[in-house]
This record gives sequence, C-alpha cells and structure tokens, in this order.
Amino acid sequence: MSKENVPTPHNAAKYDEIAETVIMSGDPLRAKFMAENFLENPVQFNGVRGMLGYTGTYKGKRVSVMGHGMGIPSIAIYTYELFNFYDVKNIIRVGTAGCIQPEMKLGDLVIAQGACTNSAYIDQYKLPGTYAPIADFGLLSKAVKACEEFGYGYKVGNVMSADNFYDEDQDWKAWQRMGVYAIEMEASALYTNAARAGKHALAILTVSDSIVDGTATSAEERQKSFTRMMDVAFSLA
Repeated sequence: MSKENVPTPHNAAKYDEIAETVIMSGDPLRAKFMAENFLENPVQFNGVRGMLGYTGTYKGKRVSVMGHGMGIPSIAIYTYELFNFYDVKNIIRVGTAGCIQPEMKLGDLVIAQGACTNSAYIDQYKLPGTYAPIADFGLLSKAVKACEEFGYGYKVGNVMSADNFYDEDQDWKAWQRMGVYAIEMEASALYTNAARAGKHALAILTVSDSIVDGTATSAEERQKSFTRMMDVAFSLA
C-alpha cells in the first residue's frame, strides 16, 4: 500500500477520501442510487470514465460506494487499487446474476460462498494447482444473520464468474450439475484480489434472470428495485 500511487488513472480520489468498507456494483448508476438512498451527506470522489464513487455515512459509520464495471478485467482493476493503494479493508459486491437451478426465481438472493470461473485471471499467480476463490467467512456469516433478521429468502453456495455473457455453447448445464446456483461475471476476481491483499470480500447477488426458463427483469428494475441485497450489504458496513 502506498499513498504515492493515488490518484490512479481510474480513480480520482485522494488517499483519505475512501472509507475502509466499500460497497460496489457493476453499474455506476446503482452506486449513485445507493449514495442517494442509503448514505448521509454523500460526497463524490470519482467520476473518471463514468465510474461513480461516493463516500458518506450510514448509521454514523463512514462507508463508500462505487461502481466496478462489467467483467473480471474491470472489477480486478478497481478492487486491486482499492485494496492495495487506498487501504480498503472490506469490499462487498452487490449485483445481479442469472440462476441456473430450476427451483430458483427472479429476485432471490444468493450469497456467494465460493466463485468458480472460466477466466484465466488467477493464472498470473502461477499456483501449482487450482485455486478456489472464496468469500470472507466473517462477512458471509453476518450476511446470513442479516437475511434472517430481515426475513429475506436466500441461498448460500457456489456461483460461476463467467468471462462470456453470450454463451454459444450453452455449457451452463455442466455447472448446474455441480450445484452452482447462478452465473455472474466478477466475484472470482474480487475474492482472488482480497485473498492476495489479505483483505475481506463478499458478493451478495440478486437473481435478475433465469437461464433455465428465460424469464428476466428489466434494466430499470435491475438499477433501482433490487434493494434487499443493499439492505444486507449496508448492515455489514
């Protein structure tokens, strides 16, 4: 961690403008929504490349929210910088996922205990085997408790962080057979970056579409209506 590395090419914030806990979303407009609806006195610290970031307080505690973009390369850049250059301790991703288990439905919450992937991101570490990116247990257990207290239905288990959004081979059925709940595009890199930096991370996801039956929510619903995962995330801050 070095203050000399900030601001970065992707983040205009000064070293002390970002809180120790950052709640992130792929869509920067969802970060703006969280700032306006959950934070008190939010102050924007970033707008570079349209990736909005804000710091304010939630129930008296300093918290930041920020977008991370789509896909592993994008979240990998933003979270690496937050963990290693801004000394962020906790990153909680709130996002959407496509469920691949037939019993799941739109709006279900998935707390990602682990994140499979078809990405080559982890290859850079030259590990002598297959690394299993997992969530921080402390954050995960608190998220489960929060879901119980809120009365929100949830699943805890494996997700799959895919490099491809449009899958011509339809190979999701192989992951389905292994009990994976849903497919998203970022958690694996988030968990890997957290592990390498010795920090804490968790992904809390809302099922936005069913890959099994083709049902889906609208873009507006994804941006503004998936607030249960936000309730849980902010309760961990």
